Amino acid sequence: MDPSRISLRRFHLPDVDDFLKWASDDKVTRYLRWNTITSREEALSYLQKVAIPQTYRRSICLDDRSIGYVSIKPGSSNDKSRARLGYAVSAGYREQGIATAALKMAVANAFTEFQGLVRVEALVEVENIGSQRVLEKVGFLKEGLLRKYGFCKGEIRDMIVYSFLSTDMIK
Repeated sequence: MDPSRISLRRFHLPDVDDFLKWASDDKVTRYLRWNTITSREEALSYLQKVAIPQTYRRSICLDDRSIGYVSIKPGSSNDKSRARLGYAVSAGYREQGIATAALKMAVANAFTEFQGLVRVEALVEVENIGSQRVLEKVGFLKEGLLRKYGFCKGEIRDMIVYSFLSTDMIK
């Protein structure tokens, strides 16, 4: 994949149809805390109320078409040195290096965009081997297992915590 075709940008309302293509796919939303989007109206509402207003939620774009997202949520008050990373990529674009390239861009941006940020962390379900591989390719360090830690789709699940520090090198 030519990396020049991959970009991150804020979501826009005209992204609604591209967003719906991947956000309506259970394979994409399986490990996400939000449910599969089922209609154009729901997609538009999600973009307006969640994606666009969020400080750092970017559309992962291929040739400027939305094929996924990456979000970085810094903590508040005493936790401003930490941020949580989340992402998803359309099932049709997996295993092409797109997620890895997008996360490298997002992590590099995070340390310049959020003053005082020292640590970006990601929580990944034990079964989500693909996401674990992507994080490791970016340079995240696997720190350990958090038993019965994350609530997703009606279940409390085991999670693996990964971290990337401001002093770490993107691979």
